[in-house]
Amino acid sequence: MVTKLLSVALTTLSLLGASHAQNITSDAYFYGQSPPVYPSPQGSGAGDWAAAYIKARALVAQLTAVEKYNMTVGMSGTTICSGNIIPIPRLGFPGLCVSDAGNGLRSTDFVSGYDSGIHVGATWNKSHAATRAYEMAGEFKRKGVQVMLGPVVGPIGRVAEGGRNWEGFSNDPYLCGALVYEHITGTQKAGVQACTKHFIGNEQELNRNPGTNAQNQSVASVSSNIDDQTIHELYAWPFQDALRAGTASIMCSYNRINNSYACQNSKTLNGILKTEMGFQGYVMSDWGAVHGGVAPVLAGLDMTMPSYPFGYANLTAQSTNGSVPQSRIDDQVTRIIAAWYYLGQDTNYPPPGYGMPRSLTSPHTQVIGRQLSSKSVLLSGAQEGHVLVKNVNGALPLKRPNLVSLFGYGGQDNATTNNAQPNWGGQGAQQFIPTLQWVGGGSGYNNPAFVSDPLCAFGDRAYEYGTSLVWDFNNTNPNVNGASDVCFVFINAYATEGRDRPGLHDDYSDSIVLNVASKCNNTIVVLHNAGVQLVDTFYNNPNVTAIVYAHLPGQDSGRALTSLVYGDVSFSGKMPYTVAKNESDYGRLLAPTQPEGIDYLFPQSNFTEGVYIDYKAFDAMNITPRFEFGYGLTYSTFSITNLTASVLPNATLTPYPATAPIVQGGNPNLFSTLFTVSITLTNTGTVTAAEVAQLYIGIPGGPIRQLRGFEKVLLAPGASAQVTFALTRKDLSMWNVVSQDWLLQAGTYQMYVGNSSRNLPVKATLVISAGGGNGGGGSSSMSTVVTKTSSAGATSVPSGVEHAPWPTASWSCPGNGGAGWGWGQGGSGVTGGWALQAGSGWGKKGW
Repeated sequence: MVTKLLSVALTTLSLLGASHAQNITSDAYFYGQSPPVYPSPQGSGAGDWAAAYIKARALVAQLTAVEKYNMTVGMSGTTICSGNIIPIPRLGFPGLCVSDAGNGLRSTDFVSGYDSGIHVGATWNKSHAATRAYEMAGEFKRKGVQVMLGPVVGPIGRVAEGGRNWEGFSNDPYLCGALVYEHITGTQKAGVQACTKHFIGNEQELNRNPGTNAQNQSVASVSSNIDDQTIHELYAWPFQDALRAGTASIMCSYNRINNSYACQNSKTLNGILKTEMGFQGYVMSDWGAVHGGVAPVLAGLDMTMPSYPFGYANLTAQSTNGSVPQSRIDDQVTRIIAAWYYLGQDTNYPPPGYGMPRSLTSPHTQVIGRQLSSKSVLLSGAQEGHVLVKNVNGALPLKRPNLVSLFGYGGQDNATTNNAQPNWGGQGAQQFIPTLQWVGGGSGYNNPAFVSDPLCAFGDRAYEYGTSLVWDFNNTNPNVNGASDVCFVFINAYATEGRDRPGLHDDYSDSIVLNVASKCNNTIVVLHNAGVQLVDTFYNNPNVTAIVYAHLPGQDSGRALTSLVYGDVSFSGKMPYTVAKNESDYGRLLAPTQPEGIDYLFPQSNFTEGVYIDYKAFDAMNITPRFEFGYGLTYSTFSITNLTASVLPNATLTPYPATAPIVQGGNPNLFSTLFTVSITLTNTGTVTAAEVAQLYIGIPGGPIRQLRGFEKVLLAPGASAQVTFALTRKDLSMWNVVSQDWLLQAGTYQMYVGNSSRNLPVKATLVISAGGGNGGGGSSSMSTVVTKTSSAGATSVPSGVEHAPWPTASWSCPGNGGAGWGWGQGGSGVTGGWALQAGSGWGKKGW
């Protein structure tokens, strides 16, 4: 079945046959593989952009030709801003400062080091994503930055060793999309433009830019060859959520898409982004990602960064010689100015680069970006992104130990100085860095006001509790005090922009864990990881009693960790990706695609797996992971009961959404809520903790299950809460490549609720009929809402122990077998038919 599902598209991309005896030497070989879409649609001011467009058009009408050109390309400036658009003083336009990145403002002082994207993903907390972005964006604004170069939703994380996976939230499009929606909302509520990146298919660092190989031959950027259905259901999904949230800008990526550079790909920019999804803002290039003069502009690029690579004379000639229509230039400028007005940056905004001095070592004015209101957000976010994956023998929380021993190179911040111009923090392709890792490397690096490392944080606890503390961060086989109550080992997994990771485990780090565990029967491993890292070398060691994926917590790393291990708050993080037992489990999605064969000079990465990445691939191949997507322990236990499902009274169950004027984000009817699913979540343990209830749907013809809802709920012992998931038309649809629309199929939909992608004790079946409900009558007009609630008792969903067995109880529903519920003729309000059927049992672990 999987083979059949993956047979869609890429047929035009499979023509690179072995019959060619020599390397392909010209990109003309690939012409036409990405469909042309012209002309570039003009921004309409649809939806809530209308007022901004009226103002923008009025300003653009007053610009000279030169002023228009200057608006579309970056220029050098007097600040350390990543990019600059120069001002037009006579019209009151101050220019723009655009700066990195989505984890905190880089290359300046008096700002905060926030938790990174992967850490936010591990929180599974929509509220945190919004408040973090709001506080972070406030720092950007106070420092005079109009455009935040973030968040990242591409790469989504197709390749396990991808060097930039840590900058994004998750490799699941639904989780990623829900969190990016909140990030955009928070960022732009603070008045800062969000630039969502990198559009699209930017899934590896190897060959991301054109370069020269060892034979001194020119090598093009890697081409991500992706079929239409996969683009929509996976890679474009979170970008569409960013558009719905109002993102002002989209950054096009370095790679090629179906052998057309992303920043001059008319199908993805003109077709998908600006036409289908109705994007009203502007497309900005990644730095140095433009490889043509006229072609990118005609394909939908609006702003070239950091400067125009082909000379100013060629830029101005594009209009005078007719190669670029004046209407396209006006549209470029209108989109840029409209975004400025859309965020209200024309009033009460600091001057561009106001707090971004070019040199921090030269005298400059103190411009304080940070505010005290960010303290609680920085700490709670750092806490919630830690994922506890093993906890045996009551290892955690700690119970006032007398002697705590600390080991491993990651236990302290070993930086000898931070009194220099902050930089990328990049260390090249290496598996770990010999210091605390609280952020990855590259443009996503940030500049904290301070760093709380584990040594200092444990020292504070030792002072408070009268504990003895010993440490050795240098030796791989350290001496261990035999009286130690607990031994912590701190290791990390490094990643940086520009390089993919060399592997998913390293023997050096694992040896430290094993050496300490051989001498200490209560060894706890803390792994600060910028991506997937395997732990099977020591997972089953009986002396390794707890393992924590600490991810990239930002400046409050140590303080957050000690608050968790000492039990001030419970762990609540969940895996935003899957951890395998072996590298081989990832198959061809382990490592980046290498240049090879006839494509040696034009690397080809064929995404023939379709949407089957991460847990969907593991499910399809029946591979048991070490830690599944969505997994994570707390200090308590929870139950899920009372599953109900309801169709909304005015839901329209037609195969395709009703046509409507396109707004930013696409057809608004695609996001109409059709059904709600509710459960009761109860804390059955003795500790106040937060649990993430997760809803998965099995769509006919798709993966076994896909995340389609989640809510994180904090509950005191014995307390309960009703959790309701809203299912939109898009949530239940698949992209139809023939109709070029989202198809809601007639068929059977499986619904599962639990606390990870493989611990789903509550389930039901939803049946959507083509023209009438199960109640008979065959009418397409329905009016009754039917809800079914499980009559079974509480079903424990343990979180305080690892991989609890699946419940064996089952629940039954009234009626005849699995006939389900439905309704026939009725009044107006619901079109189509549906039925909810009870499942025969909880299912079996392993799927």
